[in-house]
Amino acid sequence: MSQATQQKIPGPNHPITVEVNPARVLVKLGDTVIADTTRAQVLRESTYPAVQYIPREDVDFAALARTEHHTYCPYKGNAAYYTLTSAGSAGDNAVWTYEEPYDAVSPIKDHVAFYADRVSIEELPA
Repeated sequence: MSQATQQKIPGPNHPITVEVNPARVLVKLGDTVIADTTRAQVLRESTYPAVQYIPREDVDFAALARTEHHTYCPYKGNAAYYTLTSAGSAGDNAVWTYEEPYDAVSPIKDHVAFYADRVSIEELPA
């Protein structure tokens, strides 16, 4: 593995946890529901805000278009991105996924996440 893609293991200086969210999570762009799940994973990483990772099966992929954009995280792996194409505009690359995440965050495999400043993400009683 090259140094640029070497995995860093989360530790005391960069903790990462992934837990099942017991709430129902609803993601909307305007009035359009993009995702609705009771199976979200919450990823908490270091000092960043918590992120809801939604199972792909609970996302309306007709409202998304894959982009060419990719990023790399030494703690999670390579991320691929989508743009929301439904009513309203969330901008490019508003959705991301780790298709082959590192073992430390393997529960987010087959899940997507949304930038909270581009969509509405609600947690409701399950």
